[in-house]
Amino acid sequence: MDLNELKPIKGSKKNRKRVGRGIGSGKGKTCGRGQKGQKSRSGGGIPARFEGGQMPLTRRLPKRGFNNRWAKHIAIVNVGDLASFEKDAVVDIQALQDKGLVSKVGDGVKLLANGDLEVALTVRVHKVSGSARSKVEAAGGTVELL
Repeated sequence: MDLNELKPIKGSKKNRKRVGRGIGSGKGKTCGRGQKGQKSRSGGGIPARFEGGQMPLTRRLPKRGFNNRWAKHIAIVNVGDLASFEKDAVVDIQALQDKGLVSKVGDGVKLLANGDLEVALTVRVHKVSGSARSKVEAAGGTVELL
């Protein structure tokens, strides 16, 4: 069998409904829309969210807080969390995910200064606080920004 021999399964394709083609077609004159009313008009019909005049669900539910659609979602890693790595290890995003310190990276990973570090590491993250950088460098390591 070749690609040019493929055909859709029988019964899966239907011809489109041709309306307004005379009385004998069965879909002439009003084209299956009935006589009058909102749904018979051009552009007529009601939106799916309309509830017949009842107060809509979106207006009945309480709205709280503010959701900033432009907010950056940055994963946080503390210097104390890096103590589980061996000496002279390269700590990048993949290594942090493998250890379970970061689940979703989102818009980046930031290193903060909570905790202490005794081993020299090469840390590759998107952002770093000043005190976290000084703690890593005091332990003999380096920080590289991605």
